[in-house]
Amino acid sequence: MKRSSLVIPVSIIVHLIIINFTLFTLSFETYSNVAAIVYYNLSWLLITFAIDFYPTKRNERFFTNFDKVLSLFLIFSLAYFTNFSFRNLSISSVYQIKVLLVIFSTIIIYRYIFYYLRDIYRVEGGNFVSVVVIGRDRKLKKIRQIFDQPELGYRYRGYFDDHPSKSITYLGKIDHAFNFIRNHKVDEVYCMVSRLSSDQMNELIAFCDNNLIKIKMVPDNKEIYTRAMDVELFGNVPILNLRKLPLDTDVARYTKRSFDIVFSSLVVIFLLSWLVPIIGLLIKLESRGPVFFKQKRHGVNKQSFFCYKFRSMAVNKDADTKMMTKNDVRLTKIGKFIRKTSIDELPQFINVLLGDMSVVGPRPHMEAHTKEYESSVDKYLVRHFAKPGITGLAQIKGYRGEVVVKSDIINRTRLDIFYVEKWSLLLDVKIIMKTVLNAVSGEEKAY
Repeated sequence: MKRSSLVIPVSIIVHLIIINFTLFTLSFETYSNVAAIVYYNLSWLLITFAIDFYPTKRNERFFTNFDKVLSLFLIFSLAYFTNFSFRNLSISSVYQIKVLLVIFSTIIIYRYIFYYLRDIYRVEGGNFVSVVVIGRDRKLKKIRQIFDQPELGYRYRGYFDDHPSKSITYLGKIDHAFNFIRNHKVDEVYCMVSRLSSDQMNELIAFCDNNLIKIKMVPDNKEIYTRAMDVELFGNVPILNLRKLPLDTDVARYTKRSFDIVFSSLVVIFLLSWLVPIIGLLIKLESRGPVFFKQKRHGVNKQSFFCYKFRSMAVNKDADTKMMTKNDVRLTKIGKFIRKTSIDELPQFINVLLGDMSVVGPRPHMEAHTKEYESSVDKYLVRHFAKPGITGLAQIKGYRGEVVVKSDIINRTRLDIFYVEKWSLLLDVKIIMKTVLNAVSGEEKAY
């Protein structure tokens, strides 16, 4: 993995352990009831979320964003003394300040140890990203100063430029970059905009988007914009990240995952627990074959997984290659009903609990269709930067089911990319509500 998904939750747990253990041992009177315990822990979590304390960038160090650390300590101290005052406790304020200093000192020590161990881990070869640079200008030397620090976890492979060089990091002309990037599993491409024509930049952007590679621009005065563009600073050199996505942040991913687990658990417990036996019996009575239909589909980062549905068709050899069409002869009577009401999709909440899918996201396609669309629909693979969903923005906008004309899949991809670039929890809730309304009222393409 290029980044550990455990860093943020482990840090949160360690911080809460430090707070609770210190208060329990040094200030038990302020920590002697459930309300106080909940208050201190909830205050810490809300404050850290509000100031975006936990998400870290790859080139962050111990003193990076240290102002956030100080802000966190100040705000938490105010919250702590607010509770202390309301309860009219007799413990001196000076002593409580000493207790807070113990908490903050321990957290700072943990922060130092964390970055120290992270640096060692990266120097030893863990948590790295492989990068190349396209084009050489005066900014390359400054960026190399960042890449050449092993504790930051970059593995600089070299650069491409149309002007040959004897430098050991020169890899060839720009046209040679595409095969190198494919063959050497490059994760990020940095482009010197001043050295590329507009056609070359557009070709590189399309190549990276269609191959699940992050592309970042070292800008000049050329105008290249996307909805997901963001600026990062490497020292004093601005870098344009053309694929800065909301779900790149740990807080966003954990928020979405927590929502998925809670929502899916409720569906499984209160709906699937009694619906599966009923639908299963009806399916078995009408046709031979399994109750559930499973099919390999592509998920986040184009990883394959088995997607589950209630079987709505008679068992057939074309199930993994041929999409359902209107008046399809393979469709059973109960299958027609469960597809019309979208009941056939409900087993995918199991996929959500397993972590292969999300409640909301781009719909996963069968592997044969992914192979077809990635070569015929521009930027199709961008939708695979997020987990696939049971429902999605494209589906509530009418682009679900059969692809009748080319514009169907183009518009579906366009809406999927918009969702990936503009994700928010509120957007997920809106999509879920609209999905339920569409299921109740019926949809034209629900067949």
